[in-house]
Amino acid sequence: MALNTSAVVLPSTDSKELAANGNRVLQASVKLLSALVKPTETSDNVSFTLDTVEVKVFSIGPKFASEQFPQLDTKTASMDIDLIGIAKSNEEKGSAAVAFMSYTTMENLLKADFFNSQNNTNKTMMSTVISATLPKTTNTALTKPVNFTFRHIREFDPNGSLSCVYWNISEWIVDGCSVLNSNSSHTVCSCVHLSTFALIMQTSSSPPPSDLLDLLDLVCVIVGLVFFSLALLSFALCQWSPGVNNVARINICISLLSAHLLLLLTQQFLSLIRPQQVLCVAIAGLLHFLFLSAFVWMFIEAVLLFICVQNLSQVSSKKKEVLSSGFLCVIGYVLAMVVVCVSVGLVPEGYGSEQ
Repeated sequence: MALNTSAVVLPSTDSKELAANGNRVLQASVKLLSALVKPTETSDNVSFTLDTVEVKVFSIGPKFASEQFPQLDTKTASMDIDLIGIAKSNEEKGSAAVAFMSYTTMENLLKADFFNSQNNTNKTMMSTVISATLPKTTNTALTKPVNFTFRHIREFDPNGSLSCVYWNISEWIVDGCSVLNSNSSHTVCSCVHLSTFALIMQTSSSPPPSDLLDLLDLVCVIVGLVFFSLALLSFALCQWSPGVNNVARINICISLLSAHLLLLLTQQFLSLIRPQQVLCVAIAGLLHFLFLSAFVWMFIEAVLLFICVQNLSQVSSKKKEVLSSGFLCVIGYVLAMVVVCVSVGLVPEGYGSEQ
């Protein structure tokens, strides 16, 4: 009931109040879980799952026969601890107990922003907050480092930096904890002490949006579109010499004009386009095709200029025999289309994003 209520009542905008509330919840949880530890000669375990917390409590006594201690697992994390070694170091009793908790809503109190880093980065909580204690155990010194395996609860950014942290009264710190290995879905952390732990990812913060830059970008693109249109009309309507082929230049203007116009319209109506994932993918593919075709047409123009220089007297006849307008259009557009189709087939997730 306390954990359910804390998710609604306790959160505040004041960081000191949030930290204090989080500490109260953690202390209360540890005290309550200590009451679940029963004296045992062999072993005893208690586990339960609620909406806000998942708990595993395991106790071993002096007559615990196994040489291997089972791994403590929850839905979002697991812990490997040498409880047998800890029990042996308690010479008087030869027993020990461990409590492992995974909190679902604790990040509302112990936020990722409490992790102080030198760089100005965005911080994201990548795991549930977990706690590990040794209740009713005389000697709590660890014989080996404890390993925690966190399942990522959010999408992992390959460019981000992961940190295994523990809660120290008012902030998350990394002292005594390190990342052993990580992949896109899980991260293994090693710590030399028990406490409350979490996995935090740092990513570089993007510069704040600038209205002036957005306006400048809009004006520049519109000016560019005007001049593309003028260039297209010039090449289409003006023929300076019968030996000069304007097909490549016209199609360069068409490709770039279409691409920049589509890009401009996409940015202006992004809020309407973004929810339609299929439309996002189609626009990304079309932009890829238009810009690629522009590069292909630039290459064709370079070839035409080379032929013009090599065969100044026969450029007109050569154009008719080898480089007809239809043949050039096949090269200029079909080649770009093939590249886009191959790209879509090999990396379909590369098309369509938040931007």
